[in-house]
Amino acid sequence: MHNKTLHHIGVGAGFLGLILWYYAGHQLGILDWVAQQVPERYAGGGLMLGIMLLMTPGFFIWKLYNRWLEAKLSVRGRYYEDEYYASLKKDDKDTDDKQS
Repeated sequence: MHNKTLHHIGVGAGFLGLILWYYAGHQLGILDWVAQQVPERYAGGGLMLGIMLLMTPGFFIWKLYNRWLEAKLSVRGRYYEDEYYASLKKDDKDTDDKQS
C-alpha cells in the first residue's frame, strides 16, 4: 500500500481516537463535574471549560501521534508551529545582536 494511503488511514485512526477520548471523558462525568463547579447561570460556559480541559491532553497526544506516524511512514511536510517559533528565535537573536 502507498505511504500516502497508509498516512490517511493512520490519521483517520487517530481522529477516531480523539472521538473515543471525548466519549470516555463524557462517560466518566468530567464534563458534568466541571459544569457543576460554576453557578447555574454559567452552565454553558462551564461546559465549554470542561470540554477545553478534557480535550487539551487529547490534542497533545494527537500531535505526538501524528508526528510519530509521519516519521514512521517518512511523510514530509511543514509544521506551521515550528516555523512560527523559529521566526521568534530569529527575531530574538536579531534583537540581541542589535543591542550588542
